Amino acid sequence: MEALRLEWAEGVPKLWTPEAMARQGLVTTVSSKDGTAAVVGWIGSYRDRVDGVRRLLDDFGRPGSAPRPPPGDYAAVVVCRDRIFLMRDEQARIPLFFRESSGHVSAVSTSARRLGADAELDRRYFCRYLTGNLAQPHSALTPFTGVHRVLGGEVVELSASGQLRGRMPRGTGWADDSTAPAAEGLRPGGAAQDLRRALEDAVGRRTGRTPACHVSGGTDSTSVALLAAHLLGAEQGRRTELVLLAGRFGDGELAAEQPYLDEAMEAIRRHAPTACPVIVDADDVADFDDFQQHAGDSDEPHAHAFRAPFWSRLHAAAADLGCDTLLTGCGADPIVDANPLHLHRLARTGRLRQLTTQARAWAAGSERGLRDVVHTYVVQPALPLATERVTALARRGTVLGGLGAFTRPPWLRPGFARAHGYRRASLAESRFLFGRKPEQALYEAANYLAAPDILSWQRAPQDGFFLSHPFLDPGVVATMRRLPAEATFLPGHPKAVLREAMSDLLPSRIRGRKVKVPFNQLYVRGLRAHGEELVDLCRSARHPLTAEMFDLDMLCQAIREAQFGTGDSYSWDRLNSSLALVVWLERLDRPVIAGS
Repeated sequence: MEALRLEWAEGVPKLWTPEAMARQGLVTTVSSKDGTAAVVGWIGSYRDRVDGVRRLLDDFGRPGSAPRPPPGDYAAVVVCRDRIFLMRDEQARIPLFFRESSGHVSAVSTSARRLGADAELDRRYFCRYLTGNLAQPHSALTPFTGVHRVLGGEVVELSASGQLRGRMPRGTGWADDSTAPAAEGLRPGGAAQDLRRALEDAVGRRTGRTPACHVSGGTDSTSVALLAAHLLGAEQGRRTELVLLAGRFGDGELAAEQPYLDEAMEAIRRHAPTACPVIVDADDVADFDDFQQHAGDSDEPHAHAFRAPFWSRLHAAAADLGCDTLLTGCGADPIVDANPLHLHRLARTGRLRQLTTQARAWAAGSERGLRDVVHTYVVQPALPLATERVTALARRGTVLGGLGAFTRPPWLRPGFARAHGYRRASLAESRFLFGRKPEQALYEAANYLAAPDILSWQRAPQDGFFLSHPFLDPGVVATMRRLPAEATFLPGHPKAVLREAMSDLLPSRIRGRKVKVPFNQLYVRGLRAHGEELVDLCRSARHPLTAEMFDLDMLCQAIREAQFGTGDSYSWDRLNSSLALVVWLERLDRPVIAGS
């Protein structure tokens, strides 16, 4: 989807943005004597996004200036008189790419597919894509040779004629530690005040004139919606309509969520009586519905396209009501829950007595064995590829059995993997997820784990909004990563700091929840309904790269195994990403329409 484009005509930069997206508030352009800035998304806060773009132009338009990208959800191009800046915020929700050859940039766009329309496919990209289970791409590679990604928090500087001057990577961490409030105590009660302030700020900056909040009845989404209702209720003289968006399941295991959803809606409306609940019937929704559309029309292969039908239905309901922002609870699990990878830090620093004590507490609190806890949070982060190989050997006999996050899936041809750097890609991915300090790398990787933003990005022109995730706000992350493990861990009480922070707003039933029903029901239903279609899709694939990459008979066998429940969430995600890639390649030659 192309929301802005920069090209050069006779050495003069020409910046284009679609008028329709500008009217929707998705794109903001500001000009001054210093130049022009075009921003997709918002800077500072959604309501004050025009002022945010002005400040961006002022900061980067000053001669010799090189400031850090400001906070927000955006991709931006700043065209000054003597230089050009390309940048994205650190959350990297909105994509930005440039086409470069021999140090000269010929075009910039939010669509890699448009920039790479005539380029060869970069096979190294597909090896990196097929490692891991992340929903968002985070490496500089793109599917097309000569097309490069602007990374989250990065600033790319060009001359006025398009010569590449430099790429300034993001600083360390999500936000300067100085911007995060200091922890006020070593137990959840003291830390809760800091988290509450950070969350209120994150929610407040994301609410528009007609904000929507996804509500599921869980602690995370209910907390975001309650804060939005509380903040909007405190405003005087501002007319703001709050939409509460939820999916209803009348049967199956997800029907057990309905009492929690009802209680969440009631609590939210106590703070915002005029809030509009929109309950979307989802009984007929299944994963892999309209899979060829969702997986094939995205700008890049979309590993989580299988889950798009549910989110698309919610998006459509919010769009019908004219919502301009949609807030979710995505990201809370890795960010505000206690960080078990602190056990790795204890082992790394030789504090074995503390390691033993805390590992036993983790095991008791999560109802897991001590050996399992140590293996998952100490051994595996230290030797991720080796532990996966051992697991695969122990569970061999099926295609999906023992398939972890990094090892080569059996259907990826060994020759292709060797020729195009799969092992190097898996090493890079494991280092990204765990790094030298896994307890800190968790916060970096969390930004790319689960949020369905590729779908949000693709649907933005028809919906009129982007998804936004307060729990992934740099201020929230900076607050949580500064807290010592003792402040966040309370055995048997997940997300203890969040529950304490929201104790005055969360209903007691939701505040006391420890387990939420997963979405396995939609996946099982989808494989039952579409399994044969997926097999036929693989067998009929015609793109030459598909057969070059994949043993399609083995990929079809993996689909059959998943239908019978073989494997786990890791192996299923590896299968899902491969199926999405097959579809994406099949539809790659379809023409790209401007503004879509």
